[in-house]
Amino acid sequence: MNDHSAVEHPCPERPRWMAVLARAPAGRLEALLDAVGERPAYTLLRAPESGLVMVRGRIGGGGAAFNLGEMTVTRCAVCIDSGPIGHAYVTGRASRRAELAALVDALMQDPARTEALEARVIAPLEQEQADRQAQRAGKAAATRVQFFAMQTMRT
Repeated sequence: MNDHSAVEHPCPERPRWMAVLARAPAGRLEALLDAVGERPAYTLLRAPESGLVMVRGRIGGGGAAFNLGEMTVTRCAVCIDSGPIGHAYVTGRASRRAELAALVDALMQDPARTEALEARVIAPLEQEQADRQAQRAGKAAATRVQFFAMQTMRT
């Protein structure tokens, strides 16, 4: 029996940056990528295509899984001329966003580009996403209702 948990991923940071790219708006991703400099030539291995995925849930976080519903996603795969292949899955029908996310994924796998892209694309996007999440959490906390038990006072 193989213990796959002991196998180290060749690029352990990749899931983090792919998650950031999947949530990034296309316009912002394009602007940050333009600020980095000239984009290398790349080939579409899988042109952006939209489809449906089944979203599954669990009752109470630990119960039996059930099919919650379907969700539209767009996927894309690109290969930059230096060799790395980038993949992306993004929510909705967002062809350009999927293509840009796949391109950045491929570029991040090129050791000559990783540091600059991390600092100038991934880190700013990650910070913006964290700020939006904190803002949403603050709004939600402001609407929290605190329930307490009232004891009847007898005189």
